[in-house]
Amino acid sequence: MKNNRKRVDTQPKLQGKHFKNIGYQKIVIVLASILLLLSALVGGYIIYMIVTYHRIADNTVLEVSQTAASKNNIIQCGEEYTALTYNIGFGAYSDDYSFFMDGGKYSRAFSKEAAVKNVTGAAEAAQACNPDFVLFQEVDLDSTRSYHINQYEIIQEYFVDFAANFGVNYHSSYLMVPLNEPHGASTAGLATFSKFSMYSALRRSLPISGGIGKFIDLDRAYVITRLPVENGKELVIFNVHLSAYATDDTIVGQQIAMLSEDMKQDLAAGNYILCGGDYNQDLLGNSPEVFQTAQTDANWAKPFPTQLLPEGMALSYDLLSKEEHDNRKPSCRNADKPYEEGESFVTMVDGFLISDNLELIEINTIDTGFAYSDHNPVMIKFKLKE
Repeated sequence: MKNNRKRVDTQPKLQGKHFKNIGYQKIVIVLASILLLLSALVGGYIIYMIVTYHRIADNTVLEVSQTAASKNNIIQCGEEYTALTYNIGFGAYSDDYSFFMDGGKYSRAFSKEAAVKNVTGAAEAAQACNPDFVLFQEVDLDSTRSYHINQYEIIQEYFVDFAANFGVNYHSSYLMVPLNEPHGASTAGLATFSKFSMYSALRRSLPISGGIGKFIDLDRAYVITRLPVENGKELVIFNVHLSAYATDDTIVGQQIAMLSEDMKQDLAAGNYILCGGDYNQDLLGNSPEVFQTAQTDANWAKPFPTQLLPEGMALSYDLLSKEEHDNRKPSCRNADKPYEEGESFVTMVDGFLISDNLELIEINTIDTGFAYSDHNPVMIKFKLKE
């Protein structure tokens, strides 16, 4: 006979609500795991930045590369000399380039080939001016942003008979911004070239932003190069690159005050002082008016505080006639977008300070159309007074 009794399912039936609860729990666990992983990564990166951060020691003596051509070449009073300053923007800033920290798109040069092309173009433009002294800024030695090209070596090929020195202006651990194309690690600095013999070169560490701002402001500095003059005095050349992205508005003032204190010592000794570079301040004081460009609140485009300069030092543009002053060409563009003449914000942040025992003959911007950098080179002609 068939057993007509129904089988009884002793297992409890899982309800839909129970399935949903299990699903929610899995989602919560996955999300929590992701958050923990992200927290660990962020925390680990912060520790990495803190542990690897360091500043180069102040008063670092730099090696001078002396050539046979420059070794016995001594500066003479009453002779005309020329000096050129040029921020080459680590070989990234062709005229179609924009930089993320200025509101643009990119954090690195377009390619290794583009970086080489821009550095080579900048070096050729400087060489074509036949200067006696050359001051370069933002020259990369080994940086992610410029594909680890040694740009100093490239430039040296164009100034083989010049004495030279190099001071690291800033260096950083691997910066993870922006996330889509991190800026990476940087080692870059200031290169100074001279047709004349160099006594010595010294790197001075500038004040920079504190707290988290120091990871953006990096390791600012200037280099002091000493050259003998036939009358027993020295021509002292300062190669400077002041802060552009300081989080503390007082930093640039502190930097100029420190620079001024160093200058006072050489002024007291009767030495000749030529201070050139990228000041990241408006050296004309009214660039928007001169260049008919829009106003900006950017820290790097505010009027240069001439009141901080010591007696005996002058901003060379202040020594020009009004006509000469108002006929300047800009030395810098904003890199928030590709360069458009008449549309892009332009200003004058590059130039020279000179001591009153130097005679200014002329100072001009070399208009490259910002082909190789977001800066144009600036050249000064001067004499050492008897």
